[in-house]
Amino acid sequence: MSLSIVLSRSQEGVAAPQVMVEVHLSGGLPGTSIVGLPEAAVREARDRVRVAIQNTAFEYPNRRVTVNLAPADLPKDGGRFDLAIALGILAASGQVSRERLHDCEVFGELALSGELRGVQGILPALLKARDRGRRVIIPRANAAEAALLEEADICVADTLAEVTAWLSGQGELARPESRIDAAQVPVPDLIEVRGQQQARRALEIAATGGHHLLMHGPPGTGKTMLAERLPGILPAMGESEALEACAVRSVAGEPVDPARWRHRPFRAPHHTASAVALVGGGSRPQPGEISLAHNGVLFLDELPEFDRHVLEVLREPLESGRIVISRAARRAEFPAQFQLVAAMNPCPCGHAGDPDGSCRCTPDQIARYRARISGPLLDRIDLNVAVRRVPLAELTRAEADGEPSAQVRQRVVAAQHQALSRSGRVNAQLSGRELERDCALGPPERRWLEQTLDKLKLSARAYHRVLRVARTIADLDGAPGCVEREHLAEALQLRRSP
Repeated sequence: MSLSIVLSRSQEGVAAPQVMVEVHLSGGLPGTSIVGLPEAAVREARDRVRVAIQNTAFEYPNRRVTVNLAPADLPKDGGRFDLAIALGILAASGQVSRERLHDCEVFGELALSGELRGVQGILPALLKARDRGRRVIIPRANAAEAALLEEADICVADTLAEVTAWLSGQGELARPESRIDAAQVPVPDLIEVRGQQQARRALEIAATGGHHLLMHGPPGTGKTMLAERLPGILPAMGESEALEACAVRSVAGEPVDPARWRHRPFRAPHHTASAVALVGGGSRPQPGEISLAHNGVLFLDELPEFDRHVLEVLREPLESGRIVISRAARRAEFPAQFQLVAAMNPCPCGHAGDPDGSCRCTPDQIARYRARISGPLLDRIDLNVAVRRVPLAELTRAEADGEPSAQVRQRVVAAQHQALSRSGRVNAQLSGRELERDCALGPPERRWLEQTLDKLKLSARAYHRVLRVARTIADLDGAPGCVEREHLAEALQLRRSP
């Protein structure tokens, strides 16, 4: 039979749709054609595959070779189909056995020498193959990502010759090495922060409820230092969360560190980043910083220095937790369930409100500076906290005046466990109906909150966000019942605009 089928997968965002590589040999003038919406790198596979087969001591068929990548309406790109095409040609020409190819998925780019090169975005494909219970053959260059899936049936190879020997029963393929779970990888600790009790409290509330946080204050007061310590007090990611975050990095072509794969991502793009760099895009859609921060923290330092258009693209992902990128021929969806932490100065020179009185900015300059951040974006940020200058005597004091991250993290984990057992999600993600159920207010508290919101002229979105923050504060205070007035008052205090 001159027809063979080899299974592989394409890349579409963080999805990995199935692709059947069908190879048929027929009479006529010798030649190779690849059909099924192949892009340039896939069309060029016919030359790479031919030379690789010849350099592996096999004979390239002197017949008409037709390669169909099904489904035909799905665009295919990259070199990930090289190995599948080569094995399909060898199986169709009877040079290797096709028995072991049944229910097996194959990935890898071929060098002209027959060596296998790694491919980008392999982890989503491995997750899909694992769920289907299929064996997967990948290049050794992708073994670090494959090692994260201990229960998956994955084989690694260095060359086309190794794979063909395995298909013929003349050798065995290696397995990826077991992953390394390094529990004691050092992370920035809150014990290093002196003073800033209000900011530390806001950081703890943000970590517990998954709330977005904006810190404002003069330069050099520790805003960046505080933001870098947020991942250290967040609960550890579960395996499914960690694999989701690693899958996004795999699609983006970023290496996965086996020692830190369970650590929550911390992304801090420069304020010159474009909208595409932040949310993703391109003719072949790639994830941006908000997706690379999935299940972690996105830190935007010098928030007003970002282009206003760049900041506005954050509004929809902040609400939905995902981003959909549409192009003329492509549409890709990426997860973007990140926690936003931003920092800004109070004015262009950074010293407005400082006791030393060194600010010389005019009120008009300060107003224009703060107007670079739109009201709708600020409305989506739950916590606004001022970071004041710490006296020098407090900075130089020998003993620490705060708690270490491990101690704070224990409270965060315990309080978040209450929220998860109550509704199955962190408080920042509660829907309107869940808010009514989990944030029940007594008549006096409700009247007081309505009067306060009316006086402050806050929106309906702000009302719901205040309730969510108050619910988180109640959980931290060990009050699983009704939200009290003091919880609402602290939530409103933390919502003050900069």
